[in-house]
Amino acid sequence: MYKWLHRVWYEGASYYQMLLPLSGLYWLIITLRRCLYGLGIFGRHRAIVPVIIVGNITAGGTGKTPVTIWLAGELRKRGFTVGIVSRGYGGSKSSTSMRVDTASDPDVVGDEPVLLAKRTGCTVVVDSNRVRAAQMLVDDGVNVIIADDGLQHYRLERTYEICVIDGARGLGNRFLLPAGPLRETIDRLSEVDQVLINGRKGDKVAELTAVEQNAIEFELVAREITRLNGSLTRPIEGFSGTTVHAVAAIGNPARFFDMLRAHGIQVIEHAFQDHARLSASDLRFGDDFEVLMTEKDAVKLDATSSDKYWTVPVDLEIDPVLSSPWLEQIESRLRGELEHQ
Repeated sequence: MYKWLHRVWYEGASYYQMLLPLSGLYWLIITLRRCLYGLGIFGRHRAIVPVIIVGNITAGGTGKTPVTIWLAGELRKRGFTVGIVSRGYGGSKSSTSMRVDTASDPDVVGDEPVLLAKRTGCTVVVDSNRVRAAQMLVDDGVNVIIADDGLQHYRLERTYEICVIDGARGLGNRFLLPAGPLRETIDRLSEVDQVLINGRKGDKVAELTAVEQNAIEFELVAREITRLNGSLTRPIEGFSGTTVHAVAAIGNPARFFDMLRAHGIQVIEHAFQDHARLSASDLRFGDDFEVLMTEKDAVKLDATSSDKYWTVPVDLEIDPVLSSPWLEQIESRLRGELEHQ
């Protein structure tokens, strides 16, 4: 199904035409929903601290989690006490909010929340009810909340909205689900405070909207690879010229595989469904090649595993000439709201 959808959404396959009636129905539903929120018929909740949304308007991975990690670190440097809200996709359902730490079970809370707790050191709370999760963070004493993947969650009011776009795939064929990858219409981009592009805009800049053309680009960079059991860390260049099994259960596995190839690594691809619950048996390929995986996948596996298994952390890099004034804008808005609480 993933490969079929990818051909339809991103490779120009004409099968989307049979799905257009469903996309029309989807448009009616999301338009009605937004109207009901706009008219106040559906209630909205304002937390007593500022809320920043990091999300996207497409289905699948765009790099929201690395942006959340980077932004949390930048805000902490500026003296904010940051908490993170996540719906905990990939974990079991719960009727209450749950705090997440590095020892939490990804099968219960989800893989991304565990990664967020590990990389940021912030208080992370998971709950499909983001309003309830935000209240727990407020009770814990945070003064800024970042909602990871909450752009379409209109019940929780927000101070600042960030939309992340995958530079390689863009907005696909620009149709709404299911004929295309869009969760909302492209007009939604003009409403957010900042658009970020994961990678480069590509060679079709003239076809992009003005908002997309003015988006800030960033890169996800891998420098070191660490054994899953923590016994060794090596520069990623040390794997150049070798053949590895590459495992990715993320929204866009191709991005991970291409990143490894860019470092001269020969990749045997193993793409799984996003948030798939991997086990040791999924990593046995009957040979002696090393196995490299994303951080999100590594948190789901036993850290005492074989020396063959490695995780590839990535860090967000962005031009400080572009990011500094943008971060100053965010800080000014956050402090202004806090002063009026």
